[in-house]
This record gives sequence, C-alpha cells and structure tokens, in this order.
Amino acid sequence: MPKRKNTFSSWRGRLAQRVVHAGWSWAQRVGSVTAEHPGRLRFGSIGPSTRLAFPLGTVFGEPWIHLGSHCIVGEQVTLTAGLMPDLDLGPDPILRIGDGVVLGRGSHVIADTTVTIGSDCYFGPYVYVTSTNHSYDDPHEPIGKQWPRMEPVEIGPGCWVGTGAVVLPGARIGRNVVVAAGAVVRGTVPDHAVVAGAPARVVRRWTPSDGWQPPLRTPAPVPIPDGVTSDQLVALSGLDEETAARLARLEPER
Repeated sequence: MPKRKNTFSSWRGRLAQRVVHAGWSWAQRVGSVTAEHPGRLRFGSIGPSTRLAFPLGTVFGEPWIHLGSHCIVGEQVTLTAGLMPDLDLGPDPILRIGDGVVLGRGSHVIADTTVTIGSDCYFGPYVYVTSTNHSYDDPHEPIGKQWPRMEPVEIGPGCWVGTGAVVLPGARIGRNVVVAAGAVVRGTVPDHAVVAGAPARVVRRWTPSDGWQPPLRTPAPVPIPDGVTSDQLVALSGLDEETAARLARLEPER
C-alpha cells in the first residue's frame, strides 16, 4: 500500500534543504581566500583577484608559496612547500604560480623543492604535480622509510594539463603544451607539443616551418567577429550551419 504523503514533513524537508544550501553558499563565499581576506594563511605573495575556493585542501609552507594575480584555485586543492609544516625553507620561494593560472578541483601541487607554473596555465581536476619521488635503492628497507629524491619541476606558460595527469620530479614542460588526461610526464617536453600516455610521449607538435605534424584532424575554431552581441549569437544558434557561416563571412563587410 502506498504511504500517505505527509505534507508537514515534506514542507520541513524542503525548508531544511534550502537552509543547508544557503548556509553552504555562505560558507563558500566567506571561507574562500583572497589577498584581502587571507584568513589564517600568510602566503609569500598573493596577487589581486586571485581566489582559493572553499573548502581548501591541505595548505602549508605558505610563506614560500607565491601566487600571481587573477588565479583560480578550485575546491580541495593541495598546495604545499617543504616536506612538512613549520620548516625553515630559506629566503627564496619554493612554489611559484604565475598570473591567470587555473587549478582544477582536487589537484595537488607538492613542492618539496622548486616548482614553477607559468602564467595562463589551465589544470583540469585531480592533476598531481610533485617535485619528490620515493626511492627504493635499498631492497631491505621499506620504501616509505627511504629518503626521497627531489628534482625541480617547471611548467611553461600557456599550458593545458588534462584531468588526472601526473607531472613527475624533474619534468620540464615548454610553452603552450597540451598534456592529455591521465598522462604521466617526466623529462623534457618541447614548446607547442601535445603529449599523451604513461610515460607521456609527444604525439603532435607545431614548428614554424612545418606547422602541426601530424596535421590537425579538425579545422581551427572560427573566432567570433568583433562587435557581435550575445543576442546575435543566440539568434545565430537557431540557424543552420551553412547560413550561419555565410553571415559570419559577411560580417566584416558591414
């Protein structure tokens, strides 16, 4: 037999849900970290319009973490400098993040030695960047008790790092590089390359003399002409592709 609907309980449930959602939205706004409202965190520097979303991931060694301007750090992102909290790491920054960097939700940047991320890099969720790796030289000692190896990591400006990618100690990634989702990067990656796989290898690269090799399989996106309004874009979305392309070609002549 179907249960009778309890109108009072349903009303109370909806009200409680609204209260919870409103409270969580408030906590996200108040708990986010900016240069004006750093909370307990005292970064070496944090640029204007940079925001760390709440809830935060693990953050320590922040005096040796320098964040550029206009960065977006997603929820549950871990940023650490040094092997553990409360160490004196010297006068120089350990983790340096350039302007306009986006770190996706749940990503980790572990800088036990120098890690540099160039400006305008975009990370998908759950990317892992580390300057430290476990050693296993002694076959009689548990791996977790052996002293780790550390090598600096550098990611050039303008890179796109896909979901779940791993960047290992010693990696040197050039400018405007695409790292495919799930790739494991080690060693040097040249500028304007696409890398994929574990370990990652170059699957496509651009050079001034040859362009993209192998050639791109899809045409480059057509940029929106200057002066086009959002209302015009909405109107164009209802047209067939041929008509929309014809109008786009005519736009510069108007």
